[in-house]
Amino acid sequence: MDAIMLFIFSMFLLAIILIIIVLNIIQSISNKRVKQNLEKLEIQKNDIEGTPIQSELAKIDSFLKNEKLESKYNNWKDRLDLIKNDQLPKISDLLLETEHSINQNGHKMATHKVVKLEMEIYRVRESATKLLEEIKEITTCEEKNRSIITSLKSRYRELYKTFKDTESDFGSIKKPVSIQFENIAYKFDDFEKAMENNEYSEVTTIIKSIDELLKHMEVVVEEVPSIDMLANDLIPKKINEVEKVYYSMVDDGYPLDYLNIEYNIEEAKKKMSDILTRANILNLEDSLFELKLLLEYFDGVFDDFEREKINRTTYEEANKTFKEKLDKINNLLKEIYSQIGDIKNVYNFSDEDMELLEEVNKDVDQLNKDYKLLLDHTSNNTFAYSKLTNEIDDLKVRLVEIENRLDNSLDAIGSMREDEVRARQQLEEVKQILKESKNKIREYNFPVIPKSYFVELNEAQDAIKEVVKELKKMPITISVLNTRVDTARDLSLKLFAKTKELMKTAKFCEMAIVYGNRYRTNTEDLDRNLTISESLFYKGDYNKSLEVTINALNRIEPGIYEKLLSFYDED
Repeated sequence: MDAIMLFIFSMFLLAIILIIIVLNIIQSISNKRVKQNLEKLEIQKNDIEGTPIQSELAKIDSFLKNEKLESKYNNWKDRLDLIKNDQLPKISDLLLETEHSINQNGHKMATHKVVKLEMEIYRVRESATKLLEEIKEITTCEEKNRSIITSLKSRYRELYKTFKDTESDFGSIKKPVSIQFENIAYKFDDFEKAMENNEYSEVTTIIKSIDELLKHMEVVVEEVPSIDMLANDLIPKKINEVEKVYYSMVDDGYPLDYLNIEYNIEEAKKKMSDILTRANILNLEDSLFELKLLLEYFDGVFDDFEREKINRTTYEEANKTFKEKLDKINNLLKEIYSQIGDIKNVYNFSDEDMELLEEVNKDVDQLNKDYKLLLDHTSNNTFAYSKLTNEIDDLKVRLVEIENRLDNSLDAIGSMREDEVRARQQLEEVKQILKESKNKIREYNFPVIPKSYFVELNEAQDAIKEVVKELKKMPITISVLNTRVDTARDLSLKLFAKTKELMKTAKFCEMAIVYGNRYRTNTEDLDRNLTISESLFYKGDYNKSLEVTINALNRIEPGIYEKLLSFYDED
């Protein structure tokens, strides 16, 4: 029993001894780590003491020439004294206290003081670094500023050379640009004076000012020639061209009020005046962009003019066709009513048929009134031709509907055999004319056949169909049949004549464009007009294309039309 107790006591004592040993080892390791940290912190403190603030500050003594720099110098000196005489000694004391705590095994206290020491060293190091940077801004200022100003002078010389080489392109804005270059040159003189007087804070401001002025002048040198050319040359010329075409078209009866040309021209002139006024003080904000928009607008106006001319041609052709059809309907109705008594007596023309005829007559009267109103609007230049074209298209639809109803109302009217035979003979003649027109149009490879041609072709074909329809009716209405035959013959002959004219114009136009290509590379105006002519040619507007080509060539080679015509006749 005593032996067991002795063994237990021995093991307990051994455990205590082992715990003490482990704790001592842990304490020793912790103390070692703290001492290592302390050594590092002491090195950092020595690095702070080795910061060359004093030597850099001594350099400033040699050029203390103004109160502002002297004030900064005194401030730096006070901050250096604070670091040397207060903050660094405080760090030294903390180092000693921490080391003492380690030696006294005050591990927890030592760790706390190390953290405090690290924070203090960081704060002092940052203060010293910032102070050194501020001082070096002055001590290294001259070399750095000289390097920067050399680069700025190089930029200035390049810009000034570009300006002098292209001075004539600056037009009315040349003087303000020249004065601004002089102002920048004065800034370089201000830099030299500031450097001589060691006014380094002013030097930084001057350098920044020169840099900003040069950046602005880069934009000025790049954009002012274009602004001057657009505002003083291109756009005014474009405005004159627009005004010339506009007033010419107005005199020719084109309703152009909806385009607001006069108002937009006045606004454009105000905008250009404002841009030039701002350009004379070198304020170019959005100027080039706004001028390009104005140029695009006036280019677009010519497209509007061309569209209006095309619409007018379309309207006049539609109006002519409509009037012919309406006149024929009116004449037909007049003829029917003049013979209605005989027709009712001779032919089986019922009351119901008569009622239908009366309804058609009323609708034709209304159509005549609406057409007269359209002609009044046309003569008064009230509406654009695009709107007038839409209006007459609506009337054409109504006329077709009336024609169909009139055809139905004439079904009851008979016809004589002799007129029927004559109509059949003329129908064959008309078909032959139409066939010849179709064969001839295939002889030339048109890029585009104008829509108006197909309209007339369809009208001629429809007219033939109408003749065939009348011949199939039983009984046949002679007056209507004769009208249909005359219409088919007129439209077919007209189509045949148009086919020959279209082929002649297209061939002549193509030959003129090919002939003009020999001058194309040497004459920019001709190249532009030929491009327009080709565009018109491939759109099927051969007359306009030929007109543009001949007018352009005639300026280079007067009498070209007769010359080309002789070539064409030889071919």
